[in-house]
Amino acid sequence: MNGPIDTNSWQYRQINARAPGLSYLANALIDLVEDGYPVVAGTADLQYSNGLVRFAQRFPERFTQFGISEQNMVSAAAGMASTGAMPFVATFASFLALLCCEQIRTDVAYSALPVRLIGHHAGISLGFYGTSHHATEDLAIMRSIADLTVVAPADGPQLAAAVKASVNHAQPIYFRIGRGQEPLVYEDDGVEFQFGKAIVHGEGSELTIIACGSMVHPSREAYRALRAAGKSVGLIDMHTVKPMDTKAVLSAAAHSRFILTIEEHNILGGLGGAVAEILAEAGSPARLIRHGIRDEYSLIAPPTHLYKHYRLDAAGIEATVLEALG
Repeated sequence: MNGPIDTNSWQYRQINARAPGLSYLANALIDLVEDGYPVVAGTADLQYSNGLVRFAQRFPERFTQFGISEQNMVSAAAGMASTGAMPFVATFASFLALLCCEQIRTDVAYSALPVRLIGHHAGISLGFYGTSHHATEDLAIMRSIADLTVVAPADGPQLAAAVKASVNHAQPIYFRIGRGQEPLVYEDDGVEFQFGKAIVHGEGSELTIIACGSMVHPSREAYRALRAAGKSVGLIDMHTVKPMDTKAVLSAAAHSRFILTIEEHNILGGLGGAVAEILAEAGSPARLIRHGIRDEYSLIAPPTHLYKHYRLDAAGIEATVLEALG
């Protein structure tokens, strides 16, 4: 189902102009192929939305356009992996995690095949496309599947680092990413990424923010403002939601009165749920506050308006911290 790539098309130009973060995925895959890895890629009619059009243009023989057939795409990726290929397949996170859950569980994870699943436009980032296209349950679903690693990179450079690190990772992986417009948190080629090893930006005696994915940048902005105001606040980038860095969570809980999790996801079962399990099992006295979408179906609006409504922007996160400390 592959066809010629029109680099002068509106879609191709929009990817370059409006979603520069998506180039990190394709460029990382191109680098892996050039380094000799058996990488192949595929998507379900979304090569422009996820930037894989760049990979398709460079290596058309390694790219498959599956059309609107997400479940078949996942099963086919499992078949490719069984032959020794290293498949990366991508579609909207809402379709991948919900529609393809059975194929991910049985064909990929149960079969222990190193498929890399890219769920893009996660959370509420699809805005006007509405609740059916918003992915606010995917972390809970994916982390409940045995032997499936779940990663939520903060930005393009961290995604590229995670993709390249995955070549030495035996388990299948679910990558949860945004829409390519996320502000950068890390410098290009400056990310020290290790699966299951959180990045600690700072420690605090009053409260520690634990964030993942798209929420790391606004959390960092809130963290900086709070520190400047004299608050003893810490920040952890928990990019690997499963397996989670238990030591980082318990260390933060030992030094802070409050732990605040921030996620572009339902507060049930995702990052906040994973942290709650760790704190409960350890008997930690730290109080946990889960901040995200409070067990409801997300509204329809531009992403910027939704982030403000759910207090998932920097100002909302800062206010949430001050309320906790107040």
